[in-house]
Amino acid sequence: MRKIEENISMKTLFIFFIPLGLSASLVTISHIIINSTLVRADNSEFVLASYAIAMSLFVITERLGNLLRQTCSSLVRDKDSYKLMSQFAFYLLISLMFVAISVAYTPAGDFIFAKIFGAKVNMVDDIKSIYQVLIFVTIFSALRCLAQGVIIYNRQTKWLTIGMVIRLCAMYLLSLYFIHSGQITGKTGAIIFLLGMIIEYIISFMEAKKLIRKMPEIHDQKIESKRSIFKFYSPLMFSSIIVVMIGPAINISLGKTENIELAIASYAIAMSVTQLILSFFTYIHQIVINFYGDNNALVKRFLLVVGFFPFIMVGILSFTPLGGIFLEHVMGVKGRLLDASLQVLQVTMLMALVFPFVDFFNGLLMVYKQTRVTIISQSANFVVTLIALIIGVNFAAEWNGAIGAIGLSLGLAAELCVLGFFVQSLEHKEGKFNGFRIKIFWKSRKES
Repeated sequence: MRKIEENISMKTLFIFFIPLGLSASLVTISHIIINSTLVRADNSEFVLASYAIAMSLFVITERLGNLLRQTCSSLVRDKDSYKLMSQFAFYLLISLMFVAISVAYTPAGDFIFAKIFGAKVNMVDDIKSIYQVLIFVTIFSALRCLAQGVIIYNRQTKWLTIGMVIRLCAMYLLSLYFIHSGQITGKTGAIIFLLGMIIEYIISFMEAKKLIRKMPEIHDQKIESKRSIFKFYSPLMFSSIIVVMIGPAINISLGKTENIELAIASYAIAMSVTQLILSFFTYIHQIVINFYGDNNALVKRFLLVVGFFPFIMVGILSFTPLGGIFLEHVMGVKGRLLDASLQVLQVTMLMALVFPFVDFFNGLLMVYKQTRVTIISQSANFVVTLIALIIGVNFAAEWNGAIGAIGLSLGLAAELCVLGFFVQSLEHKEGKFNGFRIKIFWKSRKES
């Protein structure tokens, strides 16, 4: 059982948060390992395209499995609730496997990959063979997130970083084997991914098992049934489905700009840089879940300390020579694509400013068990993004990739407004609302 500390310090929050941020940032390296392996294939363009299309469907099912991390860390407080959560995870995995197997082994997959994702006919069989391996990645990813939910609640977040580092080492060694053997296909990338996920799951499971033994049989905040878990989880699931639609909407819009290739390429490059920076801050909601309540002022102060870092970092890359140096010498971007990518990067500053606060408010919704609000906020995000894209394509098509960044940033800003409104109402109802007044910068006598 986790012991609640009376005097939580800012140092405690950073010790909890930094391993989470590092593990999220290191995820990008796993994709670099895979892509750098596939690029050495004889028909690298075909192989990379097949793997990318299979992954585009995989990320949808994996996202639904990943939600077990937030659900578990929010609800599991004793052995009984962990048992219920495990049963819920089992049913979820059965559902995801049913959908995935239908895609991988029936003509439904041919239709989805060829008609919806636009793959060429000669690519479909390869894509399906890749996706057949990715089904197992989905399973181990979801089980890993279930175990990590327990680890995060018990504040042993260092194990997420340890697991990720070991995972990356194993993936790199396997990639070297495939490179030296010369046997590289699209399936190779999925196999490397699967090995890494299995290893990360084993490490997470072993640590979670130790922590579960120390949990009480029954906790005061116990969950009553699998239905109450589904009530918490289902809004997150539906809001995730809404989020998934934003990407294709942006890609379709960029296809209607004045210079399609430049628009898509510059948007992809700028977003990869921005997402790399934001990835470190994707676990702010876990700070809220695990520390808000007894330490409201401290958690808000933590947000104000770290929340502006993404904005500052993207700003430095956008408006100083460092951005050009990074894009040219690290990512190999040159010429007009370099200029266009920097312009798009400047627009993503708004997204970098808003994102940490969106994650903070989403954490509060999980604390108050009001996750249904995420459906409204994500819908607002999608609608505003769509409106911005339509206006941009029709009245400023020459802005190219910047149109996608504007749409994404304004959509996220709309989501923040909706979340802020609902969270303020919830905190007023709970009698806890005190905003972000300047007093939160000062420690109370008790803290000092």
